[in-house]
Amino acid sequence: MRIRAVTPELLVTELADRIASAPPDRWVRVALDGAPAAHPERLADDLVAPLRLRGRAALRVSAADFLRPASLRYEFGRADPDSYYSDWLDARALNREVLDPLAEGGTGRVLSALWDAAADRATRTPYQELAPGGVVLVDGALLLGQGLSFDVAVHLWLSPGALARHTPAAEHWTLPAFARYEDEVGPTGFADLVVRMDDPRRPAVFGPLAD
Repeated sequence: MRIRAVTPELLVTELADRIASAPPDRWVRVALDGAPAAHPERLADDLVAPLRLRGRAALRVSAADFLRPASLRYEFGRADPDSYYSDWLDARALNREVLDPLAEGGTGRVLSALWDAAADRATRTPYQELAPGGVVLVDGALLLGQGLSFDVAVHLWLSPGALARHTPAAEHWTLPAFARYEDEVGPTGFADLVVRMDDPRRPAVFGPLAD
């Protein structure tokens, strides 16, 4: 597969162009998927203003605000990679509250945050309306391959060595979960766009960004 080096600025510009090319009356549900070390939230944040300049309202959502309660996440301990892989994210709630309302024929009424993991309680975030043509940008880890309803899936890929180097030592217990993700889901083959992020100052796109 061809790998094309881009600047971070060009990556944002081309990705915003691709997202904004969708029909103007349709919502676009975008996944920015990557390990915390790849900082998918930064790319999601960087896309908001360019999308608005292209006439697309943009709503930011973090998968970290759709985690299950601590009693479920930590049933087998606070550092269990298998639980992190399969039991932390409440994918059903993320579909129900964010992605399904933005499907064709949906209501456009979404909840941008459901669970405060630090306080271990529901948030008080109000529902909001996203007008047709709006874009929801969802950042998080391990998002692909579990039935989440995205229109565009971007995977920020790190080589195993870079993932280990950029992951804090206290979080190395998560590394087996990402190895399992590579083996079982294969996000580089699942995503619409793959960006190598070993050096975030010099990202590289796998294949063409747009058809």
